[in-house]
Parts: sequence; C-alpha cells; structure tokens
Amino acid sequence: MPTTYEPIATTTLGSAAASVSFTSISGTYTDLVLICSPAQTTAGQGDIYIQFNSDTGNNYSSTALYGSGSAAGSTKQSNVNGIRPEYYAYPDTTIGQTTTIVNIFNYSNSTTYKTALARANAASTGTDAVAGLWRNTAAITSMTVLMNASATFKSGSTFTLYGIKAA
Repeated sequence: MPTTYEPIATTTLGSAAASVSFTSISGTYTDLVLICSPAQTTAGQGDIYIQFNSDTGNNYSSTALYGSGSAAGSTKQSNVNGIRPEYYAYPDTTIGQTTTIVNIFNYSNSTTYKTALARANAASTGTDAVAGLWRNTAAITSMTVLMNASATFKSGSTFTLYGIKAA
C-alpha cells in the first residue's frame, strides 16, 4: 500500500459469520478504503452489502457495470438497505478467489451525502465496477459488511479497513 494508506483494523474470521463490523472510526483521514477477500459457506447463496453507522433503512443506492467474460451489462438499485459493491463478483466458496475494494470518499464530512466506488472480481463469476451512495450527511463512524439472505462469510475471510492520510 502507498505510504498514505494507514491500516485502521483487520479482521480474519476464525469461524463463519453473517457480518463484520468496524466501529469507532476516527475522523482524522480524508477517505477510507475497505479491502475484502471474502468467501461464503454455501455457493451462490448471498451477496455483500455495506451499511454505515448502523443505518439499516432504505437510504442507499448502487449503480453497477458488470461482466462475466461472456456477457456484460449494468444495473441500478435504489432505496435499498445497503451499498452492494458486487453483482457478478459475489463471493465464491474458496478463500482467495474473490476480492472487493471499496473507496469511501469524504467520509468524515457532515454536510454531504457519502459516496463510494467499488471494484470486485471473482475468478469463477466475473468483475464489477460500482458507484454507491448513502443518503445521509452524518460523518461515518462505523461500518458493517454483511451477507444478505441467510448467507454467511466463511472462516478465513479477511476484511481490512484503511484510512487515507491527507496528502
């Protein structure tokens, strides 16, 4: 990582879990970067969603460009309960086959909605580029990464949150 990236927290799951949370995020950085290498316990069962500050309301939107190697397209989700950083690149059941990187911009600003850009790839399914929006002006102080439906992250999945220092 560049010297401007400062690790805030890393979680490697020792057992299956439905979610991973980062709490007490300091407002001392300009932006955040979340890097996930998730796997799920059952193939094709769930997708990743990200929620901020325990907001489970329908205050999020995502627009995605995706490709599978044989097909490409776009989609949009509005008024949903989390930013979905992947579409084709949902977690595989094998650790190390999926990577999701989410850049969260101007997260500590308390006057604007929060935006995120995500890139995801999965060796078995495809790749995505996603723009996400949280329609809230609160500074982000916590983040939860979760699986939808009854899916769970597999033991060994890793999640690292970085802060970007002002240049």
